[in-house]
Amino acid sequence: MKVHIEIDCTPEEARQFMGLPDVEQANAIYIESITKAMQGASSTEQLEQYAKQLAPMGQMGLQMFQSFMEGAARGANRSAGGGEDK
Repeated sequence: MKVHIEIDCTPEEARQFMGLPDVEQANAIYIESITKAMQGASSTEQLEQYAKQLAPMGQMGLQMFQSFMEGAARGANRSAGGGEDK
């Protein structure tokens, strides 16, 4: 027998229901510090070095950051008329 239950709630309501801590303020501080660092970086190498220092998930976090940066670079290349990447 299978029973499916669908609950319609906001992420905040789900967090409270499951007893998870509210990390909204910590997340805002983390995002702000990363944004400030990215504004001061003049190269991808500087961003990568900064990500290594801040990455809360270690190597996995760095790989996600690298993937994000590569995707952003490909998108910028396409929008600048660079065509499709290979």
